[in-house]
Amino acid sequence: MDYDLEERTAKFGEDVIDFVKLLERNEINKPLINQLIRSSTSIGANYMEANQASSKKDFKNKIRICQKEANETKHWLRMIAKANNEKENECRKLWKESHELTLIFAKISKTCRK
Repeated sequence: MDYDLEERTAKFGEDVIDFVKLLERNEINKPLINQLIRSSTSIGANYMEANQASSKKDFKNKIRICQKEANETKHWLRMIAKANNEKENECRKLWKESHELTLIFAKISKTCRK
């Protein structure tokens, strides 16, 4: 099977969307959910933009944004886990994937610097 990072990042965004549908909408969760949806779905969107970049500099910039959004997503997952103790295991699985994506984009970014 070919490795498809576009598909992986899109699937991650979809998994986060499915997950937040299970969360109670309350005063604490609402802003956390909004932030999580923004950062997690932004990873794939920026990666698709990177693949259509107009220059190497543009590509590197979009990859760095992917890395930052994946890293930010880990923060929001941690906050949601704190606010929803019963969803800690689901948050941990999503956090792990977000961490792996952060590492992948960091590696791509370092490779681009050479």
